[in-house]
Amino acid sequence: MNVIFLGPPGAGKGTQAVRVCERLGIPQISTGDILRRAMKEGTPTGLAAKAYVDKGELVPDSVVIDIVRERLAAEDCQKGYVLDGFPRTVPQAEALAAFADIDAVIDIEVSDEQLTERLSGRRVCLACGGTYHVSRLAGATACMKCGAQLIQRDDDKAETVLSRLGVYHAQTAPLIDYYSARGLLKTVDGAQPMDDCFAAILSALGEKQ
Repeated sequence: MNVIFLGPPGAGKGTQAVRVCERLGIPQISTGDILRRAMKEGTPTGLAAKAYVDKGELVPDSVVIDIVRERLAAEDCQKGYVLDGFPRTVPQAEALAAFADIDAVIDIEVSDEQLTERLSGRRVCLACGGTYHVSRLAGATACMKCGAQLIQRDDDKAETVLSRLGVYHAQTAPLIDYYSARGLLKTVDGAQPMDDCFAAILSALGEKQ
């Protein structure tokens, strides 16, 4: 099954994508992870992407599409995959349609107010990738998994979050109409508890819980 996860920054796409992939035995394709790795390693593509990400803007289509096309051609994607973070625009969706057959699109809905609170309180471990929220850290500043220091990513700071949400509504939200018109869209309430959201996603995909 080839699935796309839509939803604004902080809606829980990544977390739910991991759980769906574990249930279905297919890989999660996160363009965000691919780009962040490239930025951390300082590759030419990473440096080009970083200039846009630091301003809360979207990475150009030409960069992202090439990354995704190459990844979906890999052997582990031949039985299905979950795309998390791509496509972000209608032109990207149209480009994707040229080399991928999508079975379902899950749109996780969360209000802007809840998203700002979620993202500005997020802390990340650069060593192992662990993610936490300050409301559950009780003042701790070290990763509970590996002990490394937790940081607030630049794109999780409040002013950047507002910029990211503005970009999402202007450029990415039109994908809802695009995929709805093709009969692929399934909408899920992302404000509900994590397990309930997961159950709703499985139901939307026709999977037994």
